[in-house]
Amino acid sequence: MFKNVHQLKKRSLALWMAIPMAILTVSCELEDPPPFGRAGNQVRFAGRDWVVKTGPSPLGPGPNFFSDKPEDIFLDGQGYLHMRIAEHDGIWYATELVGQDTVGYGEYTWVIAGDYENIPVNTVLGLFTWNTESFKTQANSEVDIELAKWGNVNTKSLHTSVQPVNFGPYYPERTREADTEAGDLIGVTTHQFIWTENVINWKSWKGRGTGGELIWQWSYSKSNPNNIPRVKNENGNASDPIVIPAPENNTNVRMNHWLLGGVPPLDGQVQEAIIMDFTYVPY
Repeated sequence: MFKNVHQLKKRSLALWMAIPMAILTVSCELEDPPPFGRAGNQVRFAGRDWVVKTGPSPLGPGPNFFSDKPEDIFLDGQGYLHMRIAEHDGIWYATELVGQDTVGYGEYTWVIAGDYENIPVNTVLGLFTWNTESFKTQANSEVDIELAKWGNVNTKSLHTSVQPVNFGPYYPERTREADTEAGDLIGVTTHQFIWTENVINWKSWKGRGTGGELIWQWSYSKSNPNNIPRVKNENGNASDPIVIPAPENNTNVRMNHWLLGGVPPLDGQVQEAIIMDFTYVPY
């Protein structure tokens, strides 16, 4: 099994050079892309293509510096994605991957591993949709699963939201802190949302897959009279009022691991999130 794209290219070139010239007129079947790996800032994970987010100056969220160092975003021998918050030359860096497929309404499922009950209060693991171009009409088409304490040691770590939540006024009806039990977010857990035009459903389970013990569920529906249209305010601009955002064109899926305000983790340690799998089923 290929661990990176470079390895695949090297092997393919060797095979090509070994083929007698007389056979070159015969059509050949191309190999599938590798199941996982990283080549430069291109990542192949969970059967999808991703790009590492980086830049010379701090970027949102946070803002943070975002690392493209191979030791901060990598895939192990099992194909699991590791995303680190780490310090380099006195600067703490976050990490983010941007999906290259266009996505929309459908079923989004992540399997993660780690201890998310005892994370520093200023770190965030975000699993979400995003559309840079749909701010005005759809408030960036953002649906979220976040593992964070938002600065409060007494806050539980799992949060499910549909934006806008806290851009200008705070809209509490658009987010929920999951009422999980002790130990629920330690080890392997599965997290999912199903995004449709009229309702978004979130569920989380212990273990890998949707057949384990259900530890959280919540629905946000247009039919609920309390869910009224809300406006996203950012950088002096305002979106149109929305209840449930639509995906529009160019919506993608993203994963990030970042620091509130770009402040170093309060325990001073490297933070590592492990994403075992991701699936998207369009509706």
